Amino acid sequence: MTSSDQSLSHNVFVYGSFQEPSVVSLILECNPANVSAQLHDFHVYRLKGRLHACISPSEKGLISGKILTGLTDAQLENLDVIEGAEYVRMTVEDTSEKMKVETYVWANKDDPDMYGEWDFEEWKRLHMGKFIEAAKKFIEWKKNPDGRSRAEFEKFVHEDPNVA
Repeated sequence: MTSSDQSLSHNVFVYGSFQEPSVVSLILECNPANVSAQLHDFHVYRLKGRLHACISPSEKGLISGKILTGLTDAQLENLDVIEGAEYVRMTVEDTSEKMKVETYVWANKDDPDMYGEWDFEEWKRLHMGKFIEAAKKFIEWKKNPDGRSRAEFEKFVHEDPNVA
């Protein structure tokens, strides 16, 4: 195997919708090994009008999530593309496993659309189906953009204003 055939292994702390195995398997096209974990000094927020969560630094914050282990460069690229420019991938140390991991932090820490606390069980009940449909469309686009921009697919992760 040449060095160009090798792929670095990445460990990524996920939260929000990426805690759902069906979302992860769709985006990464596999079911990676994972372990439950926590991340200190961050808070998981709701985003007005969005079907997904975000995190931002917060003193005394604590987030529960999972570490996806052994991701390939291509799988990390899938996460980068779906998270887009609104998130920044950064290296942090999780509290549970005491390992350096990468995670996606909301780029605008002062965004007025961040509020409250995101609830995984509520998301599963109210928004998971629509989110999975949006993710399917996004992956189809990534495989065959056919001249369409990423912005055309961002609308699918916006909440229906008629949904509570």
